[in-house]
Amino acid sequence: MTDTFTGHLHKMQATTKQPIEYWLTLDDQPLHVNAWLGKPLTLTYQGQIHCLHCGKQTRKSFNQGYCYPCFIRLAQCDLCIVKPEQCHYAQGTCREPDWAQQFCFQPHIVYLANASGIKVGITRSSQIPQRWIDQGAIQALPILQARSRYLSGLAEICIAQHVSDKTSWQKMLKNQTEPMDLLAWRDDLLSLCAEPLAAIRAQHGDDALVEVNHAQAIDLSYPVLTYPEKVKSFNLDKTAIVSGLLQGIKGQYWLFDTGVINIRKFAGYQVSLHIDH
Repeated sequence: MTDTFTGHLHKMQATTKQPIEYWLTLDDQPLHVNAWLGKPLTLTYQGQIHCLHCGKQTRKSFNQGYCYPCFIRLAQCDLCIVKPEQCHYAQGTCREPDWAQQFCFQPHIVYLANASGIKVGITRSSQIPQRWIDQGAIQALPILQARSRYLSGLAEICIAQHVSDKTSWQKMLKNQTEPMDLLAWRDDLLSLCAEPLAAIRAQHGDDALVEVNHAQAIDLSYPVLTYPEKVKSFNLDKTAIVSGLLQGIKGQYWLFDTGVINIRKFAGYQVSLHIDH
C-alpha cells in the first residue's frame, strides 16, 4: 500500500516527547513523520515554488522560502536577524517597525547548546525548545535573559569569543557529539565574560541581561534508527526526486539510507510525497 500526499513544504514542528515527535505540514495537512521511520519514501519536487509570505509563485527561493520582493522588504529577512548586534531600529531604518516591536523587542534567551560541540546562540523565549530541536542539539541550557534581540546579540558576541556560535551540521547528523557539563561551561563562560557583560548592563540598564541561574540543562533525543557514516546532501533544485529508506529525523533533516535533505531549506516548494507500507 502507498500513501500519497501533495502540497508545499514547511518547516517541521516538533514536540518534546522522548524521542522527539515531528510533524510536517503540506499546505494544511499535518503529517506525523515519525510514523514513516523504516519505510521507503519518495519526495518529488513538482517544479513550482510559492513564497511563504505572499503566496506568489517565484522561480527562486530566498532565505528559505521567500520571493525576492518579500526578501528585500520584510524585516524578518534582514541581515540583523542573523546578526542582531547590527540592529538599526534606533536609526529609524527598520523595514517594519511594528514587526520589530512584536518580535525583536521581546525577551530573548542566550543559551548554550551541544549539537556538534559546545556553542552559544540566541532565541526568543517563546521559541524554546523548538530552536534547540531545529539545530539538532542533544543538550541545551539557558544562561542569560536579554530585554531585546539586540541586547542578546551583544551578549552572544562576548561569549562567542570563547566558544563557537555555529553548528557543524555534518557532525551533528553523524551523531559525533559527546554529552557535556553545560552548567560548568555556563559558570566558566560567565566568569570569563563578566567584564564585557557588565559593560552592556552599565550602558543599557541592569535588566538588559539577567543571569538565568535556576535553569537546568535539558537532554533531547531524536527518532533515528541509523546515523549516516558519510553525509550526502540532496538538493531539490538539482535532483527533483529524492527516495530511499527513512532512517531518522534530526534537526530539520530527513536521514535516508541514500542521503539527507534539509526540509526547511526547501520551504515553499510544491512536492508530492509517496510512502510505501
